[in-house]
Amino acid sequence: MKYALIGCGRISTNHIKAAVNNKLEIVAVCDVVPEHMENVLAKHGLQEDKTIARYTDYKKMIAEHPELQLCSIATESGIHAEIALYCIDKGINVIIEKPMAMSIADAEEIIKCSEEKGVKVSACHQNRFNIAVQQMRRALEEGRFGKISHGSIHVRWNRNKDYYDQAKWRGTWAQDGGALMNQCIHGIDLLRWMMGDEVEEVYGVTKQQFHDYLECEDIGMAVVKFKNGAVGTIEGTTNVYPKNLEETLYLFGETGTVKLGGKSTNAIDVWDFADEQAHDADNKGFFEETSNVYGNGHTSLFADVIDAINNDRKPYVDAVAGRNALEMILAIYKSSFSGKPVKLPLDKCASIDFVGGFDKK
Repeated sequence: MKYALIGCGRISTNHIKAAVNNKLEIVAVCDVVPEHMENVLAKHGLQEDKTIARYTDYKKMIAEHPELQLCSIATESGIHAEIALYCIDKGINVIIEKPMAMSIADAEEIIKCSEEKGVKVSACHQNRFNIAVQQMRRALEEGRFGKISHGSIHVRWNRNKDYYDQAKWRGTWAQDGGALMNQCIHGIDLLRWMMGDEVEEVYGVTKQQFHDYLECEDIGMAVVKFKNGAVGTIEGTTNVYPKNLEETLYLFGETGTVKLGGKSTNAIDVWDFADEQAHDADNKGFFEETSNVYGNGHTSLFADVIDAINNDRKPYVDAVAGRNALEMILAIYKSSFSGKPVKLPLDKCASIDFVGGFDKK
């Protein structure tokens, strides 16, 4: 399958690794900074491969390579939707880094256009493929938790000024969002997915505690009422001293309790069920080694998308999943700045609606 990468920044190495692991034919890479392309190719020993074309203009790349079947988009968040819609219009399947878009309108347009064109779109929420997460999901689908009482996600990470100085778009409402939109969206996606997806109401609080050089929040907390009667809580921050502490996901049911831990929900810290099963012993204390906080899920997500294309089915993490994660975060922002609970679904809302929000607080 012929593949191209658009955007060669911090996360792009996971995309190239996933493409190599899945034996995709890497036709081209694209970035407005040529050095970024060479750096990511060099990390995988591909810098001397002259069959991989380099472009600074993704439209030119697509025009000159009509054979492309799959592109992944790993640029700054604010242009994800624009590039995705262009690829979809040209009939190219896409994997879009999180967040899929920065507005509900753009997310809905991606869903609509992909359905019209018969193109597969996957939102890159790769942590759904973590082994620990898959074990929790399996137990949930088997009904082992019984009635769900509540769940929570805690993303307690660190991002300092050096991180934000690497790219001017970071921490801006138009191109990035804050801790919830950038760092915590994977955990928020997992919580909504595990808790039944259907959300009734969100009440959120966001603050800018230590990063006053940004436009957006460095901590966000929320309480979520799900339509199935369960309650969820969210804590996401980049204020933890001195380094990333944990990303933990809890799920509490009438007959089961699971806590996923590690730096990125890659470990099983607690695994207790009323109906003890033989494989439960293997899950207790399970830990998946990862090379970074992004985990190992990109390779599995790519494999799933390739299979979805070949077998004409929806990807495991589709565009609707991307929209749902975005909607949760925009609802928290809207609640925080209005001081009121927000009912879902959100009709019209975009990150840029909150420009200057902390100046008024």
